[in-house]
Amino acid sequence: MGLEWEQVVVAAKDPAALGKWWCDALGWVVVDDTEPVFEIQPEVDRLPGMMFLPVGDSKDAKNRLHLDFRPDDQAAEVERLTALGATRVDVGQGDVPWVVLADPEGNEFCVLGERRTAS
Repeated sequence: MGLEWEQVVVAAKDPAALGKWWCDALGWVVVDDTEPVFEIQPEVDRLPGMMFLPVGDSKDAKNRLHLDFRPDDQAAEVERLTALGATRVDVGQGDVPWVVLADPEGNEFCVLGERRTAS
């Protein structure tokens, strides 16, 4: 039995706006913008992707699932993402080597620091 990760589904007040934000943030492409769906992928036919679907209410609690990203340059990436509209958030992480941000609808994600090498 095989299992392939197809996509992450994100509930959004405005699926197209949030999907476009993530598309810009990740440098991905739009593969479906037929309302009510908005779907992006790294490249056409390359998985996994992200699908944004409408929901009537706003996010009101900490995410139960979030994404972690490891950039080449954490500070530059945090600056780029905040310029796109992400905000820094405190979810109780304390003093850690990653930065917690939230997308324009408040979904938290982490921008990690340098990967530690095995010694």
